[in-house]
Amino acid sequence: MATVPRILLADCDAMFVAVARMEDPEGAGRSPLLVVGGSATSRGVVCSASYEVRAFGVRSGMAIATAARLCPDAMFVPVPRQSCGQKGRELAETLALWAPVVEAASIDEFYLDLTGTEMVYRGESLADTSLRIRQAAHRATGLTVSIGGGTNRLVAKLAAERAKPRPGTDGTGVLVVPPGEEGEFLATHRLADIPGVGPRLQATLGRYGLEWVNDALRVEQRDFEAWLGPRTGSWLHERIRGRAGSSVEPDAEPKSMSREETFARDIPDAETIEAELLRLTTRLGAELRANRLAARCVTIKLRDVDFKTRQASRTVAEPIDTDRAIYSVGRELYRSLRSRRNVPARLIGIGLSRFEPLLSAAQLSFLADAGPAAALETPRDRAVSKAVDRINQRFGQDAVQPARVTGRPSRRQP
Repeated sequence: MATVPRILLADCDAMFVAVARMEDPEGAGRSPLLVVGGSATSRGVVCSASYEVRAFGVRSGMAIATAARLCPDAMFVPVPRQSCGQKGRELAETLALWAPVVEAASIDEFYLDLTGTEMVYRGESLADTSLRIRQAAHRATGLTVSIGGGTNRLVAKLAAERAKPRPGTDGTGVLVVPPGEEGEFLATHRLADIPGVGPRLQATLGRYGLEWVNDALRVEQRDFEAWLGPRTGSWLHERIRGRAGSSVEPDAEPKSMSREETFARDIPDAETIEAELLRLTTRLGAELRANRLAARCVTIKLRDVDFKTRQASRTVAEPIDTDRAIYSVGRELYRSLRSRRNVPARLIGIGLSRFEPLLSAAQLSFLADAGPAAALETPRDRAVSKAVDRINQRFGQDAVQPARVTGRPSRRQP
Protein backbone atom coordinates (compact mmCIF):
# COMPACT_ATOMS: atom_id res chain seq x y z
CA MET A 1 0.00 0.00 0.00
CA ALA A 2 1.35 3.41 -0.98
CA THR A 3 2.23 5.78 1.85
CA VAL A 4 -0.16 8.72 2.11
CA PRO A 5 1.67 12.06 2.40
CA ARG A 6 1.07 13.96 5.68
CA ILE A 7 2.01 17.58 5.07
CA LEU A 8 1.52 20.45 7.52
CA LEU A 9 2.00 24.20 7.24
CA ALA A 10 2.58 26.09 10.48
CA ASP A 11 1.81 29.77 9.87
CA CYS A 12 2.36 32.42 12.56
CA ASP A 13 -0.68 34.57 13.27
CA ALA A 14 0.28 38.21 12.66
CA MET A 15 3.87 37.49 13.70
CA PHE A 16 5.20 41.04 13.35
CA VAL A 17 2.33 42.39 15.44
CA ALA A 18 2.89 39.72 18.10
CA VAL A 19 6.61 40.41 18.34
CA ALA A 20 6.09 44.19 18.46
CA ARG A 21 3.79 43.65 21.43
CA MET A 22 6.37 41.43 23.14
CA GLU A 23 9.01 44.13 22.72
CA ASP A 24 6.79 46.89 24.11
CA PRO A 25 4.19 45.31 26.40
CA GLU A 26 3.21 48.64 28.00
CA GLY A 27 2.73 50.40 24.66
CA ALA A 28 2.09 48.22 21.63
CA GLY A 29 1.11 45.39 23.94
CA ARG A 30 -1.91 47.33 25.16
CA SER A 31 -3.05 48.70 21.81
CA PRO A 32 -5.65 46.57 19.99
CA LEU A 33 -5.28 48.88 16.97
CA LEU A 34 -1.67 48.27 15.96
CA VAL A 35 0.13 48.80 12.64
CA VAL A 36 3.71 47.60 12.13
CA GLY A 37 5.82 49.31 9.48
CA GLY A 38 6.83 52.75 10.74
CA SER A 39 5.44 55.91 12.29
CA ALA A 40 2.10 57.29 11.10
CA THR A 41 3.92 60.11 9.27
CA SER A 42 6.44 57.87 7.50
CA ARG A 43 6.27 57.11 3.80
CA GLY A 44 6.80 53.37 3.98
CA VAL A 45 4.30 50.55 3.69
CA VAL A 46 2.42 48.42 6.19
CA CYS A 47 4.30 45.27 7.14
CA SER A 48 1.50 43.85 9.27
CA ALA A 49 -1.56 44.98 11.18
CA SER A 50 -3.67 43.60 14.01
CA TYR A 51 -6.95 41.93 13.07
CA GLU A 52 -8.81 44.85 14.64
CA VAL A 53 -7.07 47.27 12.26
CA ARG A 54 -7.67 45.02 9.26
CA ALA A 55 -11.40 45.48 9.87
CA PHE A 56 -10.88 49.09 8.71
CA GLY A 57 -9.51 47.87 5.37
CA VAL A 58 -5.81 48.13 6.24
CA ARG A 59 -3.67 45.51 4.49
CA SER A 60 0.00 44.53 4.25
CA GLY A 61 1.79 46.42 1.48
CA MET A 62 -0.51 49.42 1.77
CA ALA A 63 1.07 52.87 2.13
CA ILE A 64 1.26 53.84 5.79
CA ALA A 65 -0.28 57.20 4.95
CA THR A 66 -3.34 55.39 3.58
CA ALA A 67 -3.51 53.16 6.66
CA ALA A 68 -3.40 56.24 8.90
CA ARG A 69 -6.35 57.74 7.03
CA LEU A 70 -8.35 54.51 7.27
CA CYS A 71 -7.61 53.98 10.96
CA PRO A 72 -6.41 57.26 12.52
CA ASP A 73 -6.67 55.89 16.07
CA ALA A 74 -4.18 53.08 15.42
CA MET A 75 -0.74 52.96 17.02
CA PHE A 76 2.06 52.82 14.43
CA VAL A 77 5.39 51.18 15.32
CA PRO A 78 8.56 50.20 13.39
CA VAL A 79 9.26 46.64 12.28
CA PRO A 80 11.11 44.69 15.03
CA ARG A 81 13.31 42.93 12.47
CA GLN A 82 15.98 41.54 14.77
CA SER A 83 13.49 40.15 17.28
CA CYS A 84 11.38 38.65 14.50
CA GLY A 85 14.44 36.88 13.13
CA GLN A 86 15.21 35.45 16.56
CA LYS A 87 11.63 34.28 17.08
CA GLY A 88 11.62 32.69 13.64
CA ARG A 89 14.71 30.68 14.54
CA GLU A 90 13.20 29.62 17.86
CA LEU A 91 10.05 28.47 16.11
CA ALA A 92 12.03 26.49 13.53
CA GLU A 93 13.95 24.73 16.30
CA THR A 94 10.72 23.81 18.07
CA LEU A 95 9.05 22.45 14.93
CA ALA A 96 12.14 20.36 14.14
CA LEU A 97 11.43 18.37 17.33
CA TRP A 98 8.12 17.19 15.85
CA ALA A 99 8.89 16.41 12.20
CA PRO A 100 11.80 14.70 10.45
CA VAL A 101 11.69 17.30 7.66
CA VAL A 102 10.99 21.02 8.15
CA GLU A 103 11.23 23.69 5.45
CA ALA A 104 11.12 27.42 6.11
CA ALA A 105 8.90 28.96 3.43
CA SER A 106 9.42 32.40 4.99
CA ILE A 107 10.27 33.92 8.35
CA ASP A 108 6.81 32.98 9.68
CA GLU A 109 5.77 29.94 7.61
CA PHE A 110 7.13 26.41 7.92
CA TYR A 111 6.22 23.23 6.06
CA LEU A 112 6.48 19.96 8.00
CA ASP A 113 6.53 16.49 6.43
CA LEU A 114 5.16 13.88 8.83
CA THR A 115 4.77 11.19 6.18
CA GLY A 116 5.41 7.75 7.66
CA THR A 117 5.32 8.93 11.29
CA GLU A 118 2.04 7.24 12.19
CA MET A 119 3.79 4.71 14.46
CA VAL A 120 5.86 7.44 16.08
CA TYR A 121 2.66 9.16 17.16
CA ARG A 122 0.96 5.82 18.01
CA GLY A 123 -1.81 6.19 15.46
CA GLU A 124 -2.82 9.63 16.68
CA SER A 125 -4.78 11.64 14.10
CA LEU A 126 -2.87 14.30 12.19
CA ALA A 127 -5.26 16.91 13.61
CA ASP A 128 -4.47 15.89 17.20
CA THR A 129 -0.74 15.93 16.49
CA SER A 130 -1.12 19.38 14.93
CA LEU A 131 -2.90 20.64 18.04
CA ARG A 132 -0.04 19.46 20.23
CA ILE A 133 2.51 21.07 17.89
CA ARG A 134 0.57 24.33 18.11
CA GLN A 135 0.61 24.21 21.91
CA ALA A 136 4.34 23.40 21.99
CA ALA A 137 5.15 26.30 19.65
CA HIS A 138 3.28 28.73 21.89
CA ARG A 139 5.02 27.48 25.04
CA ALA A 140 8.46 27.76 23.42
CA THR A 141 8.11 31.10 21.64
CA GLY A 142 5.02 32.90 22.91
CA LEU A 143 3.78 32.98 19.31
CA THR A 144 0.44 31.62 18.13
CA VAL A 145 0.54 29.51 14.97
CA SER A 146 -2.24 28.19 12.79
CA ILE A 147 -1.66 24.77 11.29
CA GLY A 148 -3.17 23.38 8.11
CA GLY A 149 -2.70 19.82 6.94
CA GLY A 150 -3.35 17.60 3.95
CA THR A 151 -1.74 15.41 1.35
CA ASN A 152 0.17 18.23 -0.37
CA ARG A 153 1.55 21.72 0.15
CA LEU A 154 -1.29 23.52 -1.62
CA VAL A 155 -3.99 21.97 0.55
CA ALA A 156 -1.91 22.52 3.71
CA LYS A 157 -1.43 26.21 2.91
CA LEU A 158 -5.10 26.87 2.17
CA ALA A 159 -6.11 24.90 5.27
CA ALA A 160 -3.74 26.95 7.46
CA GLU A 161 -5.27 30.15 6.12
CA ARG A 162 -8.77 28.94 6.92
CA ALA A 163 -7.68 27.69 10.36
CA LYS A 164 -6.65 31.16 11.53
CA PRO A 165 -8.84 32.21 14.49
CA ARG A 166 -9.77 35.61 13.06
CA PRO A 167 -12.63 37.60 14.57
CA GLY A 168 -15.91 36.65 12.95
CA THR A 169 -14.68 33.25 11.71
CA ASP A 170 -14.92 29.73 13.09
CA GLY A 171 -11.17 29.11 12.80
CA THR A 172 -9.78 27.08 15.71
CA GLY A 173 -6.07 27.20 14.81
CA VAL A 174 -5.97 23.72 13.28
CA LEU A 175 -7.60 22.34 10.12
CA VAL A 176 -6.63 19.06 8.45
CA VAL A 177 -8.20 18.02 5.15
CA PRO A 178 -8.61 14.20 5.05
CA PRO A 179 -7.11 12.26 2.11
CA GLY A 180 -9.54 12.08 -0.79
CA GLU A 181 -11.35 15.31 0.12
CA GLU A 182 -8.89 17.73 -1.52
CA GLY A 183 -11.16 18.54 -4.45
CA GLU A 184 -14.18 19.14 -2.24
CA PHE A 185 -12.10 21.45 -0.02
CA LEU A 186 -10.72 23.44 -2.99
CA ALA A 187 -14.23 23.89 -4.38
CA THR A 188 -15.12 26.15 -1.43
CA HIS A 189 -12.45 28.72 -2.35
CA ARG A 190 -12.25 31.64 -4.71
CA LEU A 191 -9.79 31.28 -7.55
CA ALA A 192 -7.93 34.28 -6.09
CA ASP A 193 -7.22 32.21 -2.96
CA ILE A 194 -5.02 29.79 -4.88
CA PRO A 195 -1.32 30.73 -4.63
CA GLY A 196 -0.11 31.73 -8.09
CA VAL A 197 -3.45 33.09 -9.30
CA GLY A 198 -2.48 36.76 -9.30
CA PRO A 199 -4.42 39.86 -10.36
CA ARG A 200 -3.67 39.44 -14.08
CA LEU A 201 -4.82 35.81 -14.16
CA GLN A 202 -7.86 36.71 -12.04
CA ALA A 203 -8.81 39.39 -14.55
CA THR A 204 -8.51 36.93 -17.45
CA LEU A 205 -10.62 34.33 -15.69
CA GLY A 206 -13.13 37.03 -14.75
CA ARG A 207 -13.72 37.74 -18.42
CA TYR A 208 -15.01 34.18 -18.69
CA GLY A 209 -17.23 34.63 -15.65
CA LEU A 210 -15.01 32.59 -13.35
CA GLU A 211 -14.52 33.72 -9.76
CA TRP A 212 -14.97 30.58 -7.65
CA VAL A 213 -13.14 27.28 -7.97
CA ASN A 214 -16.49 25.50 -8.09
CA ASP A 215 -17.36 27.42 -11.26
CA ALA A 216 -14.00 26.64 -12.85
CA LEU A 217 -14.38 22.90 -12.23
CA ARG A 218 -16.86 22.78 -15.12
CA VAL A 219 -14.24 24.02 -17.57
CA GLU A 220 -12.35 21.42 -19.60
CA GLN A 221 -8.54 21.41 -19.57
CA ARG A 222 -8.39 22.06 -23.32
CA ASP A 223 -10.43 25.24 -22.81
CA PHE A 224 -8.12 26.46 -20.04
CA GLU A 225 -5.15 25.81 -22.31
CA ALA A 226 -6.78 27.69 -25.17
CA TRP A 227 -7.51 30.70 -22.94
CA LEU A 228 -4.34 30.75 -20.86
CA GLY A 229 -1.75 28.82 -22.84
CA PRO A 230 -0.79 25.13 -22.44
CA ARG A 231 1.40 25.55 -19.38
CA THR A 232 -0.82 27.84 -17.30
CA GLY A 233 -4.00 26.10 -18.42
CA SER A 234 -2.73 22.66 -17.40
CA TRP A 235 -1.39 24.04 -14.12
CA LEU A 236 -4.72 25.64 -13.18
CA HIS A 237 -6.70 22.54 -14.17
CA GLU A 238 -4.69 20.49 -11.67
CA ARG A 239 -4.63 23.07 -8.87
CA ILE A 240 -8.39 23.61 -8.67
CA ARG A 241 -8.74 19.87 -8.08
CA GLY A 242 -6.34 20.00 -5.14
CA ARG A 243 -3.49 18.32 -6.96
CA ALA A 244 -0.01 19.63 -6.17
CA GLY A 245 3.45 18.53 -5.10
CA SER A 246 4.02 17.28 -1.58
CA SER A 247 7.80 17.56 -1.48
CA VAL A 248 9.16 19.37 1.58
CA GLU A 249 12.84 20.28 1.31
CA PRO A 250 14.85 20.47 4.56
CA ASP A 251 16.91 23.59 5.13
CA ALA A 252 15.87 25.05 1.80
CA GLU A 253 18.16 27.92 0.85
CA PRO A 254 16.57 31.31 0.21
CA LYS A 255 16.13 32.22 -3.45
CA SER A 256 16.80 35.89 -2.83
CA MET A 257 17.58 38.43 -0.11
CA SER A 258 16.94 42.15 -0.15
CA ARG A 259 16.95 45.31 1.92
CA GLU A 260 15.30 48.61 1.06
CA GLU A 261 14.59 51.95 2.70
CA THR A 262 11.93 54.58 2.07
CA PHE A 263 13.25 58.06 2.84
CA ALA A 264 11.35 60.40 5.17
CA ARG A 265 11.61 63.01 2.40
CA ASP A 266 12.71 62.82 -1.21
CA ILE A 267 16.51 62.83 -1.56
CA PRO A 268 17.94 64.75 -4.52
CA ASP A 269 21.70 64.25 -4.05
CA ALA A 270 23.47 61.08 -5.11
CA GLU A 271 25.96 61.18 -2.23
CA THR A 272 23.25 60.72 0.41
CA ILE A 273 21.57 57.97 -1.58
CA GLU A 274 24.85 56.12 -2.07
CA ALA A 275 25.56 56.35 1.67
CA GLU A 276 22.18 54.77 2.35
CA LEU A 277 22.92 52.10 -0.25
CA LEU A 278 26.17 51.33 1.57
CA ARG A 279 24.32 50.99 4.88
CA LEU A 280 21.84 48.56 3.35
CA THR A 281 24.67 46.61 1.74
CA THR A 282 26.45 46.04 5.05
CA ARG A 283 23.25 44.63 6.57
CA LEU A 284 22.55 42.45 3.55
CA GLY A 285 26.13 41.22 3.29
CA ALA A 286 26.10 40.12 6.93
CA GLU A 287 22.88 38.19 6.34
CA LEU A 288 24.34 36.55 3.24
CA ARG A 289 27.46 35.36 5.06
CA ALA A 290 25.44 34.20 8.07
CA ASN A 291 23.66 31.82 5.69
CA ARG A 292 27.03 30.61 4.33
CA LEU A 293 26.13 31.83 0.84
CA ALA A 294 27.64 33.90 -1.94
CA ALA A 295 25.64 35.61 -4.71
CA ARG A 296 26.11 35.98 -8.44
CA CYS A 297 23.33 38.51 -9.12
CA VAL A 298 22.96 42.00 -7.64
CA THR A 299 19.78 44.02 -8.19
CA ILE A 300 19.16 47.69 -7.42
CA LYS A 301 15.67 49.08 -6.92
CA LEU A 302 15.04 52.81 -7.19
CA ARG A 303 11.71 54.57 -6.65
CA ASP A 304 11.60 58.14 -7.92
CA VAL A 305 9.79 61.15 -6.49
CA ASP A 306 6.83 60.50 -8.81
CA PHE A 307 6.54 56.85 -7.63
CA LYS A 308 8.06 55.45 -10.81
CA THR A 309 9.97 52.30 -9.78
CA ARG A 310 13.03 51.20 -11.74
CA GLN A 311 15.35 48.23 -11.39
CA ALA A 312 18.69 47.11 -12.77
CA SER A 313 20.55 43.84 -12.30
CA ARG A 314 23.98 42.47 -13.01
CA THR A 315 25.23 38.88 -12.93
CA VAL A 316 28.93 38.56 -12.10
CA ALA A 317 31.27 35.84 -13.34
CA GLU A 318 32.11 34.50 -9.87
CA PRO A 319 29.94 34.54 -6.72
CA ILE A 320 30.68 37.35 -4.26
CA ASP A 321 29.96 37.74 -0.55
CA THR A 322 31.91 40.77 0.72
CA ASP A 323 30.44 44.19 1.40
CA ARG A 324 32.96 45.96 -0.82
CA ALA A 325 32.25 43.79 -3.86
CA ILE A 326 28.47 43.87 -3.43
CA TYR A 327 28.48 47.64 -2.96
CA SER A 328 30.76 48.16 -5.95
CA VAL A 329 28.32 46.37 -8.25
CA GLY A 330 25.28 47.99 -6.62
CA ARG A 331 26.67 51.51 -6.87
CA GLU A 332 27.47 51.02 -10.55
CA LEU A 333 23.89 49.88 -11.18
CA TYR A 334 22.47 52.80 -9.20
CA ARG A 335 24.57 55.33 -11.11
CA SER A 336 23.41 53.81 -14.38
CA LEU A 337 19.76 54.20 -13.36
CA ARG A 338 20.33 57.76 -12.18
CA SER A 339 22.12 58.75 -15.38
CA ARG A 340 19.00 57.86 -17.35
CA ARG A 341 16.64 59.78 -15.10
CA ASN A 342 18.16 62.20 -12.60
CA VAL A 343 15.31 63.00 -10.20
CA PRO A 344 14.98 62.89 -6.39
CA ALA A 345 14.64 59.42 -4.90
CA ARG A 346 11.88 58.18 -2.63
CA LEU A 347 13.30 54.68 -2.02
CA ILE A 348 16.52 52.76 -2.57
CA GLY A 349 16.89 48.99 -2.30
CA ILE A 350 19.42 46.27 -3.02
CA GLY A 351 18.83 42.56 -3.58
CA LEU A 352 20.94 39.44 -4.05
CA SER A 353 20.09 36.21 -5.84
CA ARG A 354 21.55 33.23 -7.73
CA PHE A 355 23.17 31.89 -4.59
CA GLU A 356 25.97 29.38 -4.30
CA PRO A 357 27.52 27.82 -1.17
CA LEU A 358 30.23 29.98 0.33
CA LEU A 359 33.62 28.56 -0.56
CA SER A 360 36.39 28.03 1.93
CA ALA A 361 39.00 30.73 2.41
CA ALA A 362 41.60 28.63 0.63
CA GLN A 363 39.42 28.15 -2.42
CA LEU A 364 38.57 31.84 -2.50
CA SER A 365 42.23 32.81 -2.27
CA PHE A 366 42.96 30.60 -5.24
CA LEU A 367 40.15 32.19 -7.25
CA ALA A 368 41.39 35.66 -6.40
CA ASP A 369 44.30 35.11 -8.75
CA ALA A 370 42.23 33.51 -11.49
CA GLY A 371 41.85 36.64 -13.59
CA PRO A 372 39.66 39.71 -14.07
CA ALA A 373 36.40 37.87 -13.33
CA ALA A 374 37.53 37.16 -9.77
CA ALA A 375 38.97 40.63 -9.16
CA LEU A 376 35.75 42.01 -7.67
CA GLU A 377 36.88 40.89 -4.22
CA THR A 378 40.18 39.93 -2.63
CA PRO A 379 41.29 37.80 0.34
CA ARG A 380 41.66 41.05 2.29
CA ASP A 381 38.03 41.98 1.55
CA ARG A 382 36.90 38.61 2.89
CA ALA A 383 39.07 38.90 5.99
CA VAL A 384 37.68 42.36 6.75
CA SER A 385 34.07 41.22 6.30
CA LYS A 386 34.60 38.24 8.59
CA ALA A 387 36.22 40.40 11.28
CA VAL A 388 33.38 42.94 11.15
CA ASP A 389 30.80 40.15 11.36
CA ARG A 390 32.45 38.74 14.48
CA ILE A 391 32.54 42.13 16.21
CA ASN A 392 28.93 42.98 15.33
CA GLN A 393 27.70 39.57 16.46
CA ARG A 394 29.34 40.15 19.83
CA PHE A 395 28.65 43.84 20.45
CA GLY A 396 25.57 44.57 18.36
CA GLN A 397 24.52 44.93 14.74
CA ASP A 398 25.89 48.46 14.29
CA ALA A 399 29.02 48.22 16.48
CA VAL A 400 31.23 48.57 13.39
CA GLN A 401 29.99 50.43 10.31
CA PRO A 402 31.63 52.21 7.38
CA ALA A 403 32.71 55.76 8.27
CA ARG A 404 30.63 57.07 5.38
CA VAL A 405 27.54 55.72 7.12
CA THR A 406 28.31 56.64 10.73
CA GLY A 407 29.41 60.17 9.84
CA ARG A 408 26.10 61.11 8.19
CA PRO A 409 22.92 62.10 10.02
CA SER A 410 20.12 59.61 9.38
CA ARG A 411 17.52 60.71 6.84
CA ARG A 412 15.57 57.50 6.96
CA GLN A 413 11.90 57.35 7.78
CA PRO A 414 11.13 57.24 11.52
